[in-house]
Amino acid sequence: MPVEGKSDMERIGLFSEMGYVTIGDKYVSHYMRPFNEAVNKNRQMLPGGTKALSALQAGYFEPQFVRIFDGEAYSNPIQLRRRYRLAESKKNLGKAFLPSNGDKLPCGPGSYYGTIGGSYAYFSPQLKAKERYIPPGKNFYTNPGKKGTGYGYANLTIGEQYPHEPDEYEVERINAKKAQEEHKRLVKGGPFKLNLYPQEYFDMNPYFNDKPLPPVKKPPPEKSIAPPFKPSSPAKKSGGMKGGTFDPYPSHSDDPYIIKKSKAVTTNKERQIFHPTPGPKSRPVTSIITLNVTR
Repeated sequence: MPVEGKSDMERIGLFSEMGYVTIGDKYVSHYMRPFNEAVNKNRQMLPGGTKALSALQAGYFEPQFVRIFDGEAYSNPIQLRRRYRLAESKKNLGKAFLPSNGDKLPCGPGSYYGTIGGSYAYFSPQLKAKERYIPPGKNFYTNPGKKGTGYGYANLTIGEQYPHEPDEYEVERINAKKAQEEHKRLVKGGPFKLNLYPQEYFDMNPYFNDKPLPPVKKPPPEKSIAPPFKPSSPAKKSGGMKGGTFDPYPSHSDDPYIIKKSKAVTTNKERQIFHPTPGPKSRPVTSIITLNVTR
């Protein structure tokens, strides 16, 4: 704790500052301090410098040249190849075959020049004489079996066939027309319509109407228009002489000036001013968002 200056309580918030292990040691700055101090103290490994590539032994790690195989036999592949050729040539009984003339080349497609045996009769393109081909006779034919079960199928039984009746043209349309005419003959009156059946207020077609149209109204006869009224003399304009009025001067009424009295305030029997009853008063209401947040 220093004698002069602030107390320990003011500096670090303790009653007394604890003692330190390194008391009185010199301060060593960490600025530019090496990471590994042992590297900078003793003797370091110094290489002998770079070596240039050459045929000398100084360019290798070993002082002398070391062989991969120690004591192996030396063999010359060229010499071995020559010995093999001589041994193979001694096996020949005579000299090498040499043709008397050179190779002969054909002069075109279908030519036998240059071949050993020439043409062959088996490869001739000429046609050979053949006997006339007589087809064999036909076999015994029978009628094939008829398809069907026999029930509802014609021409499948031993007996007679079903009688055939010709169909008229458009029979279905003619029968439908006859049935429609018979139906119209039996119908009495028009179709039944129920007035209580609910209908839409607006029809799909605004121009459709079930009721018959009323008779066309005849236009009223045209009336002759009377000619407009024209005064005998033009209208007179108003001016200082009052020429455009009925009277030469406007009539003036002598009405006295009367001051209107203000009405008194309506009061009740006790001579008190009437005050209406107050209506409902508003009060603060909590919003929906505030209620959801509270929940």
